[in-house]
Amino acid sequence: MSHVMVTAGALHVAVELSGPESGQPVVLLHGFPDDVRTWDGVAPPLAAAGCRVVVPYLRGYGPTRYRDPATPRSGQQAALGADLLALMDALGIGRALLAGYDWGGRAACIVAALWPDRVAGLVSATGYNIQDIARSAEPAAPERELRYWYQWYLNTERGAAGLAANRSAFCRLLWRLWSPTYPLGDAEYAATAASFDNPDFVATVVQSYRHRHRAAAGDPALDGIEASLAMRPPITVPTVVLHGAEDGVDAPVNSEGAGRHFTGPYRRAVIPGVGHFMPREDSQPWIAALRSAAMA
Repeated sequence: MSHVMVTAGALHVAVELSGPESGQPVVLLHGFPDDVRTWDGVAPPLAAAGCRVVVPYLRGYGPTRYRDPATPRSGQQAALGADLLALMDALGIGRALLAGYDWGGRAACIVAALWPDRVAGLVSATGYNIQDIARSAEPAAPERELRYWYQWYLNTERGAAGLAANRSAFCRLLWRLWSPTYPLGDAEYAATAASFDNPDFVATVVQSYRHRHRAAAGDPALDGIEASLAMRPPITVPTVVLHGAEDGVDAPVNSEGAGRHFTGPYRRAVIPGVGHFMPREDSQPWIAALRSAAMA
């Protein structure tokens, strides 16, 4: 495995690369609050199977940095999609398999929807992850609203201050709530929690959860992408949706109707005994889906 810094779009992106350079590119994208270590059980088997595996730290995480101090510290969905496309361009990847969950799943869904010619296949946790911001003010069922307590908290100044002061404890609480059956150890958590010390982590996270509820402005440079996403574009590439049966923030029922957003070959699987941090908890469904797609 090699560790490189790649200048791509608005970022200097820290990336872990493995597998032969001539192999089928596979980009693995982590979520919030997590980092590249979530893919440690997935990347080596794919590299051993001949894939070129690309695992980036998202904006606001780990060694990844914004190139310009003037760039808005935005975690909005368009930024995540633009970052992924720019990274593929910078690495000379014309067409890749994309896999991700949470924020990373959103980035993968966006590129698959808006630039399908760049995507050979998609593996997305919890379904169609493109946000419907126009309808964000509509209330959900009370139980689902309860699961989103952290979003309402981060929409307050108290919440932003709380994340800044207690980022490790705050994120570990989310891990416990979202993956309640996963036996998270101190050493494993510490290896990832270091990524939350990125100087832009708090600002990027807070903007993400405010923008999706129309409580913060987006980066004007990304307005065109957001306008395209507001149209709820279908995803036409071959897709596998994986959903953890024990997901404590996004219950499996939420992806039952996801198939309507996917017009190409589509399969959904609920993975028993697995919560929100899916690649870390059970690597095998990811490996199987991506190896199958790579051989298609």
